[in-house]
Amino acid sequence: MNDSISAGLLMYKIDRDELKVFLVHPGGPFFKNKDDGYWSIPKGLVEKDEDILDSAIREFKEETGIEPDGKFDSLGWVKQKSGKTIHAWSFEYFGDNHIKILSNEFELEWPPNSGQKQFIPEVDEGRFFSMAEARLKIRGAQAEFLDVLQKNLKK
Repeated sequence: MNDSISAGLLMYKIDRDELKVFLVHPGGPFFKNKDDGYWSIPKGLVEKDEDILDSAIREFKEETGIEPDGKFDSLGWVKQKSGKTIHAWSFEYFGDNHIKILSNEFELEWPPNSGQKQFIPEVDEGRFFSMAEARLKIRGAQAEFLDVLQKNLKK
C-alpha cells in the first residue's frame, strides 16, 4: 500500500441504552491544546502487502494496547481533506468505560532544531464519547463512520 491509505477500528459499546464510541487523541506538542475536531478512530498506515483489516487491527492494538476481538463490521471508507483514504470497521466492546491506553511511541526532535530528542506517545488519551460528543471531537470526514455505525446497528 502507500502513504495515502490508512485503516482503523471504531470500538463501541452500549452503556445504559446509550451508544458510545471510543476515540483517541494524538500525542505530542502539536496537538497538546487541541481538542474538538482532533480526535480520531485508532488507525494508521497500511503496510505493503498487508491486508487492510489486518492493518486496522494491528494499528488499534499499537495505539491503545487493547487486543480487539469480536465481529468486525465494515464502515466503508472516507477520504480526508489531505487526500488520505481511511478504511474502518466497527466492533462491540463489553468491558468497563474506563480504559487505560498504552500507546506506541515515536521519536521527535523538540523543540525544533534543538537537537533534543524525545519519545512521544502516538496517542495521549482515549475514551468513550456519546454520539453527540463524538461528532464534536472527531476529525472531519471520519464523522461519516459514526453515521454508518448507527445505520448498521439499526438493521
